[in-house]
Amino acid sequence: MALQIGDTAPDFEAETTQGRIRFHEWIGDSWAVLFSHPKDFTPVCTTELGYMARIKPEFDKRNVKIIGLSVDPVENHAKWAEDIRETQGFAPNYPIIGDKDLSISKAWGMLPATASGDSSQRTPADNQTVRNVFVIGPDKKIKLILVYPMTTGRNFDEVLRVIDSLQLTAKHKVSTPAQWKPGDDVIISGSVSDEEAKKLWPDGWKAPKPYIRIVPQPGS
Repeated sequence: MALQIGDTAPDFEAETTQGRIRFHEWIGDSWAVLFSHPKDFTPVCTTELGYMARIKPEFDKRNVKIIGLSVDPVENHAKWAEDIRETQGFAPNYPIIGDKDLSISKAWGMLPATASGDSSQRTPADNQTVRNVFVIGPDKKIKLILVYPMTTGRNFDEVLRVIDSLQLTAKHKVSTPAQWKPGDDVIISGSVSDEEAKKLWPDGWKAPKPYIRIVPQPGS
């Protein structure tokens, strides 16, 4: 069954380019992003892995660990990393999981349970649904799921923006509106009564409608 927001992220043990890990233990008290790829040496994924390496300091600042997954053995990932460095200017500086037996892709709902064989018998098109981004919180719950087609590169700046929203709204009783970016006004969460809101925001709020209560971003 497909994973949904709020589900516990499936735990697993796997070989990665930085050694063997148990996923939940590896996350620890951090946030995490797992982003997946249908095959090594694919062009769009090459650009994505390089870009993530370039902006890794932005994830570090937010206490977010990043980890890739590709449906191929770890030894192939190491060879691919050389191409990524050559063409993108940055080699992956985070672990990449090897999923040659498809077990993780199936457990995470990226491939059907009936998928069979190992990675050497499958083409990128066979694995085209392994193009996900998952954001996982320190509680090991899934906070965001994005799925991309093979022909469209992922926007990891948007992933950072969503993480900023997730971390803000986990700490404060607010929601972020469309096109929000850090520093913009936010909306008092619908679960907060006006009575409680008056205690939290004694200066009041803007309300174009009673259910839209706009306040400055907490801490900004």
